Amino acid sequence: MKVYIKSNSKRDLAWAKFLGRGRSRKVTYVVETAADDDIDNQLMVDDLSSLFLGPCFALGGQGKLHRGTYKDQSVAVKISPILDDFNRFSDLANKIEKQFHREFTFLSRLRHPNVLKFIAAYKKPPVLGIITEYVSRGSLGSYLNKIEHGHKFLPLKKVIAMALDIARGMAYVHSQGIVHRDLKPDNILITEDFHLKVADFGIACEESECRRLADGAGTYKWKAPEMVKRKKSYNRKIDVYSFGLILWELVSGTAPFEDMTREQVAFAVVNKNLRPHVPERCHPTMRALIEQCWCSKPKKRLEFSQIVQILEHYAI
Repeated sequence: MKVYIKSNSKRDLAWAKFLGRGRSRKVTYVVETAADDDIDNQLMVDDLSSLFLGPCFALGGQGKLHRGTYKDQSVAVKISPILDDFNRFSDLANKIEKQFHREFTFLSRLRHPNVLKFIAAYKKPPVLGIITEYVSRGSLGSYLNKIEHGHKFLPLKKVIAMALDIARGMAYVHSQGIVHRDLKPDNILITEDFHLKVADFGIACEESECRRLADGAGTYKWKAPEMVKRKKSYNRKIDVYSFGLILWELVSGTAPFEDMTREQVAFAVVNKNLRPHVPERCHPTMRALIEQCWCSKPKKRLEFSQIVQILEHYAI
């Protein structure tokens, strides 16, 4: 089965039509908890005509993001890469489906103002889709890129506010026993009123799974040393390390390790304990927080609940 997208407006293409002809398709609604094997057993509905796809506004390794409308609310629709019948049983197809299951499982059970809101999911191989709220200002990565090219710096008050949103979201995620494993600016979204939401749980895992997951998950520039070394003993503190790099970006206005390849970053972070230079103008508290978050020893890194307390004190 091959599906081709051609749409000039959000109402040119209904979800049901996009997914194929014939019987109406099923959408999985939000549930309080979900397991991978339960996706097809949750509450289903047949009315897919209420979902309309608009233009694609982002492309990534995990699929395309379309803006759309679902039951009169603005949504984002993440469509996983479409594979033809020949490739459906390949390792890539298995990886894509596994990421879909993970994202569905974790997003569907998370409810927090600083975590992207899950609305529904669709599974009809080879087409897999996840519907979430639409967050209008795009990613923190894009925002910081504009700051960097404009040679500007964020005021301390704004740095604290943005960092606090991320920390609150991640404190909640960790309280649910979930490790994100790919926390970075591109996976943090900015709302219209400038609040931040943690997104993209495609490679997240239960913390209890960390011991057996020694895969190459994550993005090298934000990846903790213990993940680079693929140790089986890593835990939720890998997300705190990534947060330290993000906090540094908010303070410095630049991306980490810009002039290095991922191989160079991996070697230097693990073997040389390399970290980006913290600007002299950085507030002493922010400097101390950054350095404690990206400490090479996971046990010495703070918990997100502690980070929230520190930032709340200075946000007053």
